[in-house]
Amino acid sequence: MAEAGAARDVTIIGAGIVGICIAARLAEAGIRVKVIDRTGICAETSSGNAAALAFSEILPLAHKGMVAQVPRWLLDPLGPLAIPPAYLPSLAGWLYRFWRAGSAAKFNQAVAAQTAMMDLARGEWMDLMDASGTRTMLREDGCLELYESVAEHEASRPGWLERERAGIEIHHLAGEEIAQYQPGLSPRFVRAVFVPGWSNVADPAEIGRAIWRYAESLGAQWMQDRVVAVTHKGGQQRLRLESGGEHRTPELVIAAGAWSHRLTAMLGDTIPLEAERGYNTTLPGDAFDLRRQISFPGHGFVISPLATGIRVGGAVEFGGLERQPNFARSKAMLRKAADFLPGLKTEGGKEWMGHRPSLPDSLPVIDASNKPGVWYAFGHGHLGLTQAAATARLIRDLILGQKPAIPLAPFSASRF
Repeated sequence: MAEAGAARDVTIIGAGIVGICIAARLAEAGIRVKVIDRTGICAETSSGNAAALAFSEILPLAHKGMVAQVPRWLLDPLGPLAIPPAYLPSLAGWLYRFWRAGSAAKFNQAVAAQTAMMDLARGEWMDLMDASGTRTMLREDGCLELYESVAEHEASRPGWLERERAGIEIHHLAGEEIAQYQPGLSPRFVRAVFVPGWSNVADPAEIGRAIWRYAESLGAQWMQDRVVAVTHKGGQQRLRLESGGEHRTPELVIAAGAWSHRLTAMLGDTIPLEAERGYNTTLPGDAFDLRRQISFPGHGFVISPLATGIRVGGAVEFGGLERQPNFARSKAMLRKAADFLPGLKTEGGKEWMGHRPSLPDSLPVIDASNKPGVWYAFGHGHLGLTQAAATARLIRDLILGQKPAIPLAPFSASRF
């Protein structure tokens, strides 16, 4: 493998978890790698996620159960989903594609693609953790999904059946069984589902930094700057930098998360990427005796145990990349969390907002550009951490001219 990558230079735009994993895998192959990012290693969206390796999340967001809840959610300005009225015209095309993605044929195709991706992701993450010495950061405690009524639980069953058909182990719980998995819950939760194969990392920012140290030990380099323009000329990719300089590279990977579509448009690829603005509050570690990640699907948020505290986060707000954060949304989730976990201490929290890069069918773009020497790796939505190692493997396969580990047609940049 080292010979196949010898004397090649690849630049990666984006130092989130996807870009960092790609850097590590390319550096292993003997490729000279440079990563460019405007802030730092896993310093933006990749630092504030729920720390989940959600290998069981094979359903696209546009499944029937989700679409049915959208009108009710939109009625609550601080609920699980918010769209500022002024932003609706900009979002109309994306919403239409999202609705179309819920059709039976597209749904089944997306589930098959996600199932293959998750199977690959699990193995690739274990391999990358072993190679980078980060396996100790893995927590395999499962996830508990909670329901406030029998009817709510029954409405979720079709999704759980899809997961069971994919070979995912689940356990339906009722009554006092629930407290065995997480003591201290409000009695309002009468049903639950436990997913034992769900994993978390101790801290998403720290695992990203650790993987970068591994990539750096293999020769990967880092440049802090913002890429403001990309052009293809003379067999090279020319990156104009905010600092005023220009960086030239024969090969380029765009892994810039929610900003990626702005760069691809400069290369002639129009991709309907939207920024899902997510919110969280990270509380001190002694705020609650949290045994594992717990999820409240009816309210659109989760609570995750981290090495650095307890993170209460989720929700979706479509508002583009420029709108100021509305931290009333994180406060609303925290109030609900205090109701759901009566002993939760809500003082001393740190609020955060980040941009999830989301495509209408919930599948990322993992593909070659229309310009030679350029590859795309973005649009993972809520699953960037989960699928980062698999994406790195697939991009490495493409760059080295090897047969991809799974079929890539569902992840094509031209599918829209």
